[in-house]
Formats: sequence, structure tokens, C-alpha cells
Amino acid sequence: MKFLGLVLVIAGFLFFGSCANEPEQDEFQIGFSQAMTTDNWRKEMNRAMQVETSMHPGFYLEIKDAQNDVSRQIKQIEELISNEIDVLIVSPIQSVPITPVIEKAMNAGIPTIVIDRKIEGSNYTAYVGANNVEIGKNAANYIVSNSKPNQKLELIEITGLQTSSPAFERSQGFNEVISNQGNMDIVASIAGDWEKTSVGDNLKSILDSVGIIDYIFAHNDRMAMSAWEVARSKNLEDSIQIIGVDGLFGPSGGIQLVKEDVLAATVLYPTGGAEAIKLAVKLLEGDQIDKNNILSTVVIDKVNVEIMQNQFNKMNQQQNDIEQQQSIINEQVATYNSQSNLLKIMVGLSVLLLLLGFWAVYLVFKLRKRKRRLELNNEKIITQRNQIEKFAEQLKISNEVKINFFTALSHEFKTPLTLITSAIESISQNPYKQLKDFAYETNLISKNSGRLLRLINELLDFRKLESGSFRLKPLKTNLYEFISNIYEDFETEAVRKSIDLHLETDNKEIMIYMDRDMMDKVFFNMLSNAFKFTPKNGQINIKIEETGADKVGVLFKDSGIGIPKEDFQKIFDPFRQAGNNTKPSSGLGLYITRQFVELHKGNISVSSHQGAEFKIELLKGKSHLSEYEFSEDTSEIRKEESEKALKSTFIPEELSQSLNGNAETILIIEDNEDLSYLLKKRLLGDYRVELSDGTDAIEKAYEIIPDVIICDINLPEKSGFEICQELKRDLRTSHIPTLILTALGDEESRIKALKVGADSYITKPFNFEILKESLRAALFNREKLRYYYTNKIDQVKDNKFEDSEQTFLKDLNQIIEKNLKHANFNVEDLAQQMGISRVQLYRKVKAIIGISISDYINSQRLSKAKSLLQETNLNISEIAYEVGYASPGYFSTSFKNKYGTTPKKFRN
Repeated sequence: MKFLGLVLVIAGFLFFGSCANEPEQDEFQIGFSQAMTTDNWRKEMNRAMQVETSMHPGFYLEIKDAQNDVSRQIKQIEELISNEIDVLIVSPIQSVPITPVIEKAMNAGIPTIVIDRKIEGSNYTAYVGANNVEIGKNAANYIVSNSKPNQKLELIEITGLQTSSPAFERSQGFNEVISNQGNMDIVASIAGDWEKTSVGDNLKSILDSVGIIDYIFAHNDRMAMSAWEVARSKNLEDSIQIIGVDGLFGPSGGIQLVKEDVLAATVLYPTGGAEAIKLAVKLLEGDQIDKNNILSTVVIDKVNVEIMQNQFNKMNQQQNDIEQQQSIINEQVATYNSQSNLLKIMVGLSVLLLLLGFWAVYLVFKLRKRKRRLELNNEKIITQRNQIEKFAEQLKISNEVKINFFTALSHEFKTPLTLITSAIESISQNPYKQLKDFAYETNLISKNSGRLLRLINELLDFRKLESGSFRLKPLKTNLYEFISNIYEDFETEAVRKSIDLHLETDNKEIMIYMDRDMMDKVFFNMLSNAFKFTPKNGQINIKIEETGADKVGVLFKDSGIGIPKEDFQKIFDPFRQAGNNTKPSSGLGLYITRQFVELHKGNISVSSHQGAEFKIELLKGKSHLSEYEFSEDTSEIRKEESEKALKSTFIPEELSQSLNGNAETILIIEDNEDLSYLLKKRLLGDYRVELSDGTDAIEKAYEIIPDVIICDINLPEKSGFEICQELKRDLRTSHIPTLILTALGDEESRIKALKVGADSYITKPFNFEILKESLRAALFNREKLRYYYTNKIDQVKDNKFEDSEQTFLKDLNQIIEKNLKHANFNVEDLAQQMGISRVQLYRKVKAIIGISISDYINSQRLSKAKSLLQETNLNISEIAYEVGYASPGYFSTSFKNKYGTTPKKFRN
């Protein structure tokens, strides 16, 4: 019995093992969300899908009926998405509410086919359905072709549900043709909901009021049937020609109604069910499909109704034959599987002598099956992970755009606030000086208060634009004089930056109507951007030209960094800026500029070739601004000009340095010229100050080897982090304390600054006394380190306590130690072996140790001599030659000067 049981167990193993060897067939799930199944047309759609699906082994269809309930359909689609179906097919009840859940399916990576009705936008894989506009036109053309020339016809249109795309498009196509016929008039339109019950009462009321009409066009055959019943109740069935849509085959279908003279005609509206399944199969098999798949349609009337009915009869018979053949095939497959299993059992029993071999084969197949299962699970996990990563990346990009906006905006606010508070601090600390002594500070307060006001107004303008509350106040204006006033505001800035600023026009009398406040912001923003991105000795050209009989163009061209072609449209979006723009910006200026120009019915465009070129086109005359109230009063213009005449531009005086040679040198790396000037003015009494706008910061630091560096983070070419890191890594400048002075106050920026070697981190706006104390502390700490380096450098043995300065000094000492006995060993030799210049070596050693390199080499010689006197029996002359002195007498003199006694007495 045990043997028999063993035989049965082994036979079972062999059977299942051989089954595992059969290739697995992939299975695909297709989910279909049907709007409703209350009519034969949609039932025919479902049937066509089921039949077509049965033709493709391995494909399974799940149909969910929303029962004409939008919320129910949304819930059903979300269930299909959560079930991770392979393809989603949707027949929307209404376009707008269903759009978000279809976009959710697309974002989840599920291909989505929209059938019959469209959604808002085009975020779907494919659309299947007839051209509803063409259906409306076909119905109208049928009426036109069956009417006599110049015959006066009166029509009634019965539409479908107003919120569905088929109703809108059929009505659009029907009205488009009828409106072109002078002898036809649509006397009434009934808003149905696709069902018979929505037609009767309204149509009776209309027929009672208008009398006999010629044609009724209903958007489907069910509403057309209801219209015929109303006409019959009034004995008008022979007087009114009724046209429907759908053209279904069957006892109550449109084809039968045409044949029975109930309808004059019906427009064939194919369900598209089979076509939708074919597209789904192609998608899952990796084939390319078209985005829009428009089904052909035709008008069915007395002429072709018999032909169409015969065709549908043949198609229906063929469909039934296919279903029967499919059933027979399924039965044959089941029989084949049963016989195959019996054969496998017999083969298993006949080879029991090879138990061990089959057992091993079975194990191999079992492992393969498990491996395949794991591979499928891994693929699914990888797909889900990729989807999550994609969504996370999109979310990250969106968050970064908003974070960058607020970061840039905070930087924009903090810089003028720093200048204002520093200027006020300077004034408050010197209350007894005359106001004229603070002309620069008061000018800073005024200028940066205005800058803050512009930033705040920019935010308010953005809010007004978003809410649509802007109203233009057009005023007749001389365009050249208007731009000239703005141009003059920038002339001093152009002189200060050595920029060639030029304004030209062929006609100085061009008059246009515009809102002066809005366009002042537009042209001011254009020039501000040009100055922001144009380097010193660059060019900015403004050209006013008439581009047509009714147009005038204003071109702003600069020789700055330009704009990448792929960013031409992006820069006009809110919170966005060009990819090559490293300067802080709110990202609202160009957006507001475009909105203001478009409010004037104008246009703004951008191009880039050796700089950026913005072109603003405005219309002449009044007609394009007819919705606004015009003003011819020029008193406002005169007021602006008088206010402008009162303004004065302050040019800061050149600062001179008169300090002794021992004063510490500070290098300020800051691209804001006002802040650089203010810092220099405040620090000149105590330090020697050098300035850099960031473009030459590294080179300037190598050149002057300052004692302290003050560095901003947001700079034109390299960030403050990159500059600090590069200087700290370089042997020539690694010892220099670096103070980061920035508007970025977040912890991440602080940590990043410390990681790249910054010694201090001060956020704007800052107290100037804190900055001065930070400078004193940095220099004091450098002095303490200098004592440590000169007195305890040889006591540090653990490598983890070493920094770049310790490493530098140890290398320096090793080279000096190796060359001490060479009398001609000098500073040039040492610099060459260290790999830096003589001047940089001198400055570096002076900064770290506080003595010259020559004195340091001599000190090392004498220190070595001291050790030799204590530890060896060499005579004085031998020791002198051993440490590099050519003359024993000079050695004795130097030793006595350093240690206060002669070598001989020291040894005794």
C-alpha cells in the first residue's frame, strides 16, 4: 500500500511538473465604464464589445453600468484603476465631471480609450466614435436635398442632454448648414435628455403655438419616436417629416422605423464597441494606434433602408455563426486538455523506473515556476516604483518652482531692507553730524524703499490680474516722450556701469491711447531686466518704429547673457525664469508685463541672438479699447513731468583708503553695488577694503591674499558656496576666514555653508556691529591658531586633528628639514618645491605664523642647531655647517641673538 501511495504521489508530481513546462499565456484585463444601458444602442455596444473580446484569447472584459449617475461612474472608474486593469474604456455621461478621473487613470499609467462622448482637453490615449458634427450636417443636408428650391421650411430641433458633447456637436453641425439656407428657419429647440419622456409635453406645447411645421430633427431615434407619437396624436404624422439618429437594427431600431414610415430618415451612429476592443488589443500587443478614430456614418431613408437591413441581417447571422464556432472551439480545447492530462498520467506511470530523474526534473520545473512568479512580481513592483518616482519627480519640480519663487522673493526683500537698516543705523550712531554727511545713506533709504514698494506693487498687480479686476484708463500719450522719461531714469545707471544706452525713433510724434501707469511698469521692467543681465561696457538699444498703418512697435535689445530658445514661452509664466538666470527674481515681472500688454490688445515676443530682444506691439487709435472710458486730459501728464523734475540722482563719491601698512585686508564679494559701497564706507576706518562683484572673486583672492573674506551666496557666475569651497581647497587661500553674508536664512543653507568651510554665517538684514564683531572674532581666532601653529605643530600626532593649515606647515617643515644643511637653500627654492609662487608663499606664511618666510627658515636652522648641541658631540663648526651656515662666526652671532647666549656656553 505504501508503494502504491508512493506511485500515486510520484504520478501526480510528474503530471503537475509537465504542466509547469507548458508556456504561460499572458492575461489582460479590459475595464469598460458604460454611461447607462437603458436603451438598445448601448446594449448593442456592450454586446459588440463582448463578442470582439471573445475573439482574442487571454483578454477579459469587465463592464460596469453607471446607470446615468455621474458620481457612480466616477466611483466605478476609480475601482477599475485600483484593480490595476490593463486598459480602461469610458463612455462619459458628462464631459467636465469625468475628465479628472480619466486624467487620474492616465497618470497611473493605464491607457484610456474614450468612446461615444468626449471629455475636456485631450489627456487620453484614443477616442472612438462618429463625428457628431458631421451627423448634424448629414441630417441638415438631407432636409436641404429633399426640399424644393426657395421652398420656405420651418424646423424643430430636439437635442440630447445639454452637458454631453454629442448633443452640443450635433446641434452645432445641424445649425451650421441650416443657417446658410435662407429659406429654412428653426422655429423651436427642445432640450431633451435622450429619453422619450423628455419630449412629449414640450413638443405638444410648441405645435399648439406654431401650428404645422415641416421637419423635426431629433438627436436619437427614441426621441424621434416620441415626436412621431405626438404628431400622430394631432393627426400630423403625414405632414411632418421626422429624422432621427442611431440607425439601430432590430424590431424597435431606427432602420425598422424608417421601413414602417414612422421616420423619414435616420442617421447611422455606429456604437464603436468592437472598434474600441480592437484598439485595446493593439495597445496591449504593443502596436501604434491613432489618437482619433472617427467612425463612418450614413443617412438611411426609403432609398437604402432595404439594403442596410439586408447588410445588418447578414452581419448578425455572421456574428451568431462566429459565437457558435467560438463555443465549439472552447469545447474542443477543454476536451484536448482533458485528454492531454490523461496522457500525461499514463506516461508518468510508465516511467516509474526513472523516479529519481523525474523527481529532479520536477524540482527544476517547480523552481522555474516560482522564479517566473517572482519575476512577474518584481516587474509589477518595478512598474509601480517607476510610477511613484515619476509622480514624486513631478511633485518635486512643482514644489521647487514655488520654493524658488518665495526664496527669490525673500532675497529681493532682504537686500533693500539690509541697505535701509544699515543706512538708518549709520545715521543713528552719528546724531551730531550734519544731514549732508549722510547723503548716501538717505539716498539708499529712498531708493530701496521705492524698490520695496515696486516689489509689493508687483505682488498686488499679480493678485489683481489673477482675479481679473484690472480696468484700463486709456489716456492719449506721445509714446516717444513717455519712453524718454523712463529712459532718463536709467541714464545715470548706464554711466555708472559703462553701458551704451541708446533711444531712437523715426517719428517722435506717434500718439497712442494707453494706461500710463500700466505701461510705465511695462517699459520700466523691460529696462530693469536689460540692465540686470547686461555686463559692464555692454549695449542697450530702445527703438520705436511704426510696423504698419495701425501698429507701433517698441524694441528693447541688450548685449547680455541672452535667453535659451526652449525658455522663450516659459519666461512669461508666473514664478518661472530662464534656465541660465542665476540672479534672484520673483518670476512675476515678465508675466505681469505680458498681461498688461495683452490688456491693451497688444503683443509681446522675445528672441535671442548675442543678447535678448523683446518686442512690444501696440495698436493705434481707440477702436480696440472701446470697452473703456477714454481721457483727453493732459494734466496728469504734466503732473508726472513736474514730479520727475523734482527728482535728483545721487552719485556716490569715490572712497579713498589712508591706512598704515599693517591694516588687515578684507575682500567683499557682493554683486549689489549699493551694499558693496555701503560696507566699504563703514569698514574703511579699520580695514583695507577690496571689492568684487563675483565674476573675478577667485582671481582677486589669489592676487591679494586678504585677511578676511565677506561673501554673498547669490552671485552672477558661481555661487558663494562654490567660491568658498574652491578657496578653502586651494593651498594659497585655505587659511583665510570666510564670512557668508546672505538673505538665505534656512538651516539647509547654513549647514551647506559650514560644510564648504565658512567660518561664520550672517543673514540679511543684519546689524553692522554684529558684522564688525564677527570680523574681529575671525581675526582673533586666526591669531590664536597662529600661536598654536608656531608652538605646537609638532605635538599633533593624530591625523584626524589635522586641517589644511597643519598639513601645509608639516609639508613646509619637512622640506626645510631636508634642505637645512644646504647653505644656498632660499625662499625661491622652497616656493618651487611647495608648488606656489614666492609672493603667495610669503603671504600665506605671514598670515599663518606672523613672521616672514626667511625668518622662519632661519628659526628652523637655529632650532635644529640647538638640538644638535644638546644631543650630539659635534663641534660648533660642524653644527654650523650641518644647519646650513657658511660661517661659524655668523652662526654663533645668530644663535646668541635668538637664545641670549653663545653655542659654547649653551652646551656647557
